[in-house]
Amino acid sequence: MSAETSRGTGPGVITPDGSPVEFYALLEAGDEPEIIRAVVPESGSILELGSGSGRVTHPLVGLGYHVVAVDESPEMLARVHGAETVCSSIQDLRLDRRFDAVLLASYFVNLPDDALRGELLAACRRHVRDDGSVLIQWQPPEAHDAWRVGGGRTFEGGSITLAELSRPAPDVFSGTTRYELDGKVWTQSFTSRRMTNEELAAELASAGLAFAEFLTGDHAWIRATPRTP
Repeated sequence: MSAETSRGTGPGVITPDGSPVEFYALLEAGDEPEIIRAVVPESGSILELGSGSGRVTHPLVGLGYHVVAVDESPEMLARVHGAETVCSSIQDLRLDRRFDAVLLASYFVNLPDDALRGELLAACRRHVRDDGSVLIQWQPPEAHDAWRVGGGRTFEGGSITLAELSRPAPDVFSGTTRYELDGKVWTQSFTSRRMTNEELAAELASAGLAFAEFLTGDHAWIRATPRTP
């Protein structure tokens, strides 16, 4: 499950939420591990919600973190190694354990379902230590405003391109992303909710979290902390 919630096509296994397993297994981590490393104590514990095939999991394990990788796709988790794995939806997860950091990447917080978004943030809160951090990747409002058909990025051996884009409702974007890697092509449809910084802060507060800081210059990663009575 991610902000990409509609359908997927291409070679290999496609998970129920439309994610192409082979593409994510081939895709290398970007700067996410170093962003996380700058915040989480050395040798700390990390709960990675929606780990997928381990693109970020594996570098974190290599940095010495104890990672519990959670995903609802057994096909994705079969690609994960070196970490404890749990097959579960995020909203239903109850491990009765708390972690130094909870990681919610992949733009989950931009899901258009308000109730589900609240459940995802609640799962973050119940699994983070009172002195820990929740690290969230999101699409800030300025990122939504900059989306254009044909936009994207290239990297060694492949590209990610926005192939279709529409706005079916105010502050709701729907589109199709085209992935190309090693000569193979996949497409994945998505729907994303545009939220302001203030709206995100309010969502965090409703889940018992507080905005602490932006972790990157483009504001795509934030750190939240538990709100204690």
